[in-house]
Amino acid sequence: MTSTSTGNTSTVNEENNTHPLFAPLTIRGVTLRNRIAVSPMCQYSAEDGFANDWHFVHLGSRAVGGAGLIMVEKTAVEERGRITPEDLGIYRDEHVEMLSRITAFIRSQGGVPAIQLGHAGRKASTYRPWSGDGELTAADGRWQTVGPSAVRFTDNYPMPHELTIDEVAEVVLHYQQAALRAVKAGFQVLEIHGAHGYLVHQFLSPLSNKRDDIYGGSLKNRMRFLLEITDTIRSVIPENMPLFVRLSATDWTEGGLTSPETVEIARALKEHGIDLVDTSTGGNVATAKIPVKPGYQVPFAEEVRRDAQIATGAVGLITEAQQANEIILNQQADMVFLAREFLRDPYWPLHAAQELGAEIRWPDQYLRAKR
Repeated sequence: MTSTSTGNTSTVNEENNTHPLFAPLTIRGVTLRNRIAVSPMCQYSAEDGFANDWHFVHLGSRAVGGAGLIMVEKTAVEERGRITPEDLGIYRDEHVEMLSRITAFIRSQGGVPAIQLGHAGRKASTYRPWSGDGELTAADGRWQTVGPSAVRFTDNYPMPHELTIDEVAEVVLHYQQAALRAVKAGFQVLEIHGAHGYLVHQFLSPLSNKRDDIYGGSLKNRMRFLLEITDTIRSVIPENMPLFVRLSATDWTEGGLTSPETVEIARALKEHGIDLVDTSTGGNVATAKIPVKPGYQVPFAEEVRRDAQIATGAVGLITEAQQANEIILNQQADMVFLAREFLRDPYWPLHAAQELGAEIRWPDQYLRAKR
């Protein structure tokens, strides 16, 4: 069972393989043992940005469970880029030590450690889900948020400060510094968070970007911020290191970002050295009506893969082994990113392999439970 790559897309090359979900995938200098990724999921469990034992156990158990790619949650590139005070960060050199321990363990279990670099923009300075809702009070540490324009996400969210051109350049530099720290921490794959209504998505969407300078108006201008981040990260990381971007393919709202525009963005990203588009949707409009159902975002990954000729990851209510396998078999995406299903079952890949009849290596310590 092998995989082959042509440019930025990949196909499964097999004679009689009925479970391509477990075919290896090579992207630049990294080979994943299968097409299953742990999607980045905020744990809201850090203090001052520092990872701790919770993150070690949470991420390490998914590596033990057989995932090919284990991606750390959206990790803030600067302190004000956190969604909540409890968000993970990589804006200090001191953050590297614990992250290095986590990546070493993931690699020891045969997984590939990845990290999603992000900035919450106007969706920052809020409570974690189980502690409250909306903007922090001053007593709880509220800070000034930023965005492409002074437009709130919703009524109970902070009013962001509109970034100046010089301030945009400073944010781009924060991404570069974060990428260097991520390399030092031992991550093998980086992902830029350009989805779910966070800062990069805010620039991409005309609903949140009302600028009339080089960062606003046309799609070319609205994607400039993302391309500058891409270029600065690509310039400082190893040539053989994969770089992904997560995009929201649609805002699900009239006048917002559309899937044809996302294809154009993906084409530009490919030219700038992006290897895979992790394709999601929504998050930038609080009132958007999203037709949620199993696999509802897979067609967007398929469209981007086909029309932009770039590898994609599919995400969103992918829960069943056969469902995930068919996404890869039908070449709708090159990888599947599971989120909530991994919260329910850290060992989902082991169980999926049993269900499909695929052979997968179990940890030696768990072999007695394999059959």
